[in-house]
Amino acid sequence: MDRGKPGSKMHVLSDATGLPLVVGVTAANTHDSQALKPMVQGHQTRHDPHRGRHFKPQRLHADKAYDIPDLRKWLRGQRIGVRIARKGIESSERLGRRRWVIERTMSWLTGYRRLNHRYERDPRNYLAFLGLAAAVCCYKRLIRLTT
Repeated sequence: MDRGKPGSKMHVLSDATGLPLVVGVTAANTHDSQALKPMVQGHQTRHDPHRGRHFKPQRLHADKAYDIPDLRKWLRGQRIGVRIARKGIESSERLGRRRWVIERTMSWLTGYRRLNHRYERDPRNYLAFLGLAAAVCCYKRLIRLTT
């Protein structure tokens, strides 16, 4: 949390390959952990009509900013495995194998000019451009996989 910082933070929930699934925007002076519940709740689960079951996220990897007991308990209640570095106990280097994936996704999204610097004053417009950039990333991945 950056107490007096003006601006906004970009939050991204991605899959294991870095494909952005859910994007969000908060004020820069809010704590990162406050955006986790809405992001997980906003993630749509897939339903397989042939097998009659839902596919939910199995694990969540996050850094030390999300190490809050209430969040861990809530995620376990949602039946989502938690792999969050613990404050003062674990080094964040152990998460490096998974952490680079989300860092790369953030780099893809900030590669678009409108998202690198916040030109939009209205947060709804900024969120719309962020969603559009995430859709373009998904489209590029689909094109690469099908050709």
